[in-house]
Amino acid sequence: MATLDAHSPGTHPAPESGDQLQRNLSNRHVQLIAIGGAIGTGLFMGSGKTIHAAGPSILLVYLTVGVMLFFVMRAMGELLLHNLDYKSFQDFCAEMLGPWAGFMSGWTYWLCWVVTGMAEIIAVAGYWNFWVNPDHPTEMRPLSLVLAVVMLGFLLFLNLLTVRLFGEMEFWFAIIKVIAIVALIIMGIWMLVTVFTSPDGTKASITYLWDRDGFFPKGLDGFGAGFQIAVFAFVGIELVGTTAAETKDPTTTLPRAINSIPVRIIVFYVLALLVIMTVTPWDKIDAGQSPFVNLFSLAGLAAAASVMNFVVLTSASSSCNSGLFSTSRMLYGLSHKGMAPRAFGRLSRHKVPQNGLFVSVLLVATSILLMLDDSVMGAFTVVTTISAVLFIFVWGLILLSYIVYLRRHPEAHARSVYKMPGAHFMPYVVLAFFAVVLVLLTQEKDTLQALLVTPVWFVILVGAWFAVRNRVHHDSSTTELVD
Repeated sequence: MATLDAHSPGTHPAPESGDQLQRNLSNRHVQLIAIGGAIGTGLFMGSGKTIHAAGPSILLVYLTVGVMLFFVMRAMGELLLHNLDYKSFQDFCAEMLGPWAGFMSGWTYWLCWVVTGMAEIIAVAGYWNFWVNPDHPTEMRPLSLVLAVVMLGFLLFLNLLTVRLFGEMEFWFAIIKVIAIVALIIMGIWMLVTVFTSPDGTKASITYLWDRDGFFPKGLDGFGAGFQIAVFAFVGIELVGTTAAETKDPTTTLPRAINSIPVRIIVFYVLALLVIMTVTPWDKIDAGQSPFVNLFSLAGLAAAASVMNFVVLTSASSSCNSGLFSTSRMLYGLSHKGMAPRAFGRLSRHKVPQNGLFVSVLLVATSILLMLDDSVMGAFTVVTTISAVLFIFVWGLILLSYIVYLRRHPEAHARSVYKMPGAHFMPYVVLAFFAVVLVLLTQEKDTLQALLVTPVWFVILVGAWFAVRNRVHHDSSTTELVD
């Protein structure tokens, strides 16, 4: 492996050698973590806003984003399997692009998940409010905020135990999401076939996809506006890559998880939104509420709406849980390279990087302050835009690393058993797509305001890099294999 820096590791003592992550995640854990990463709050909570912005063309938005990110995942998969010593994409970014890329990608990914965790807790508060204030669910009650904080504390407690427990939680969280979406699709199809009529007289009809000002009712501007939350809906899709160091058989489980992404996109995104917009006209969907919950509410099925609200509550909790896992592991990796304080590289007796967990949870909890003077969707839009921009940066570094890998190790690519399709041109196509998305984020006032905030982070990060670069060293950690 290429040297990170010529400076001696002794200038920044590594955390204790016993601080080793364990390979406790089995194939079923990784597969369901991948599914959970592909089904986020951006779908459950944010799809109402994207439908309102783009109309039926939102189907193409989600499909386009999903296809582009599939190629990012294939690039990441080939790189992780190129060298099984890589614990996450942060490692191959550091080797292929230089130590600065490892530093930038690691800390940015940490912030990605802190901000995403904020979005999830905002969503959790909104879902609790569905029950706390059923007559006016958009008017946030203090009790809903308290319940959101309690949920965050519960997730912290569970994460402090073992990585196997994290895998189990994500396994069952993902099962709940899958069952709920499949049930919604089946019910939507039944409503469509039986021409179900809701209490307000609305009849289910597939013609809603084109008979209300066409498939692109808001034009190209509306189509472009749908990309902001659509991109956020897929954040976490790369989470399977951060589990590499704690996966028992990465050469088998990672390809399986990544290859199933296209099917998940078609089933969980396209079909789910398709049935929603055929049961309820797209222009009658409330942009400030979850259309998954509203589907049942408008159909007069209050009990089913409560069940779906429970599902989306667990979905947001699952994503926040994934965020806490990711942030703590990324800080752990940074610490063992001298890129973060030593305290973040120490593990508890349960082999969990608890110091990183505590810091991340405290920062996520500050999201509650955003809702003291803003609506749930207003706060959600701000943090999801920031998160989307940061994730695009990380995904971009993964693609740039892959481009360098192709040039530097053509023989490795030639013998790889998991080659990225279109390896010599698709990275450039996806990078161009990301550039277009960033331009689209400047077209809406709320997303532009959030977009203008993100450069501050990179200014801080560049300054921090110059402060620590002389202390950067080889990764001092290893990974224990535990049966």
